[in-house]
Amino acid sequence: MRVYILLYNAGTNNEGIHTVQVGDRNKILMFTEKDDAERYALMLEAQDFPTPTIEAIDEEEVKAFCKNADYDCELIQAGKLALPPEHNLEPTDWDEEGNYSTQDTETPESTKSPESDKSTISNEELDRIRSQLEGLL
Repeated sequence: MRVYILLYNAGTNNEGIHTVQVGDRNKILMFTEKDDAERYALMLEAQDFPTPTIEAIDEEEVKAFCKNADYDCELIQAGKLALPPEHNLEPTDWDEEGNYSTQDTETPESTKSPESDKSTISNEELDRIRSQLEGLL
């Protein structure tokens, strides 16, 4: 089955994949529908994350990559709303232009997924997210 993932610097030597950190684990989101992946990417952009590229890829390829990299993966079914984290967690050694650096930079690596700690989301935050989503429609 084909799934959609989010890549940074797609097609370059500096290509990276968007992950969500849950505890001490990295998780790759695999969307069954391109529209859902695009919606997620727009929400990332609205939160000043780097702009990802959406790529179609075989689900088994992603799973093999995750196994080799010791990452987790999650299949996001059609219509299921996946919410991006609010901020980045750790700096990496690359930027959007493909330049390597050892300085702290913004990265596509992110904090806990919303599913991992639902109790910390306030009503105001939920209203803000709802408003952003309505703006996408």
